[in-house]
Amino acid sequence: MTSTDVRTEAEDSGPSGYAAARLRLLQEEARSGPPRRAALAELTDDWLSGLFDAGAEGLRGVSLVAVGGYGRGELSPRSDLDLLLLHDGSDQDAVAALADRIWYPVWDLGLALDHSVRTPAEARKTAGEDLKVQLGLLDARHVAGDLGLTAGLRTAVLADWRNQAPKRLPELQELCAERAERQGELQYLLEPDLKEARGGLRDATALRAVAASWLADAPREGLAEARRRLLDVRDALHLTTGRATDRLALQEQDQVAAELGLLDADTLLRQVYEAARVISYASDVTWREVGRVLRSRAVRPRLRAMLGGGKPTAERSPLAEGVVEQDGEVVLARAARPERDPVLPLRAAAAAAQAGLPLSLHAVRRMAAATRPLP
Repeated sequence: MTSTDVRTEAEDSGPSGYAAARLRLLQEEARSGPPRRAALAELTDDWLSGLFDAGAEGLRGVSLVAVGGYGRGELSPRSDLDLLLLHDGSDQDAVAALADRIWYPVWDLGLALDHSVRTPAEARKTAGEDLKVQLGLLDARHVAGDLGLTAGLRTAVLADWRNQAPKRLPELQELCAERAERQGELQYLLEPDLKEARGGLRDATALRAVAASWLADAPREGLAEARRRLLDVRDALHLTTGRATDRLALQEQDQVAAELGLLDADTLLRQVYEAARVISYASDVTWREVGRVLRSRAVRPRLRAMLGGGKPTAERSPLAEGVVEQDGEVVLARAARPERDPVLPLRAAAAAAQAGLPLSLHAVRRMAAATRPLP
């Protein structure tokens, strides 16, 4: 059965047709990973659009908006549906009736639903008070109804996020740190939480939010692949357990590995840990850059003028031959020549470990590009 056939079945048969088409899609062995997540989101869009159109006949100034993971088009087999029914406030009774026409069929199928009904002003106000709501709205995507209403909200939310970034990004960083304290480092856990542990999917989403602020951006090398790997593992976990879980329990790891076509649980965990290391490193680099940007913005123009009209020169403290500390990072000395010094990466790594400081991204890239193999 093709994707078009699956969507037609869902549209023609109502909720039962959607349930059958959804099950058929999840059982297709030929499709997995990003294509399956995108197809599941598209199938769900078509079904919800049908529910919306049937209940909103003659009603204007209303739209159905997907937010969060559903907004990104990343539906895992047991993912929640995060939905916002957006309206202009002109006919609240009709909007309430429409909400019932959409929410109840979703509940009847046993699908988890995170829903809200708001005007654009209410959505922006709630986002300003609740960081998690704001993060979800950053991924808002139109599903049905008044496209202009959705587009207006998206534009306003992104503008709010960028304007408020100096205040909201430290809040987001604190949330990430608190979560890491509770859940631990994904790359070191025998039963990791793929979403909540440090280096997991929550951190990958936080990096998207930082990029959307235009204040800083994460290193791109390997990041998309790491995120895709964790999503694939979560998909397999949902399919093998039949539950909406993000914790990769020991007793389920061999089954998840088999679902992904991997040799065993050890192979699975190696891939998960490698993905977590990539995301954790990207997070470290990104949050350091955010801190630098915010500190530089806090310096008054008058103080900058007193320091010579430009940026003050950061102090550089020697750590090892060819390696110095600058602005809280380990960087290469100006006289360092990685192309002539194959042992420089080892000295830099040792100096960073002994000083308890991170290696700068620029230094890592320079050494990777220029250093010759060890003798």
